[in-house]
Amino acid sequence: MTEVIETAKESARSKKSAGAAFEMPKFDLPNFELPKMEIPAAFREIAEKSVSQAKETYEKMKSAADVLEDTYASATKGASDYGLKVIELARENTNAAFDFASRLITVKSLSEAVELSTAHTRKQFEALTAQSKELAAIAQKVAADAAEPVKTRLGKAFR
Repeated sequence: MTEVIETAKESARSKKSAGAAFEMPKFDLPNFELPKMEIPAAFREIAEKSVSQAKETYEKMKSAADVLEDTYASATKGASDYGLKVIELARENTNAAFDFASRLITVKSLSEAVELSTAHTRKQFEALTAQSKELAAIAQKVAADAAEPVKTRLGKAFR
């Protein structure tokens, strides 16, 4: 058994020494001389002008992207505020409907039911009118807040 182990060790040593002796051949790449050409001044001017215009355009587009990012953030916040207000108003209207239903159950006559229903309808109509005005004001504010960065910053960027 020790002979097998010794043979394996010798085989591994011979492979290592053979691997160290092998080297990749080195190839030299040919040296191609490129002719030296001078670029005419007109072409250089055009190239420099193009690069300058590209940089200016990039800065304008970068500014526009920043404006759009600010606008999006403002619109997102405004939409969130609007949605929260809608939920709050829906909760108020639902509570009013449950209050009406619980009072309607306790009426003793048809005339009392009609009177209660009329009062509830009038109250809800007034509430819905006020809620609509409030939601419209929030929507106008959101639109104005979202449009403001666009008006101011893009106007400056493209002057």
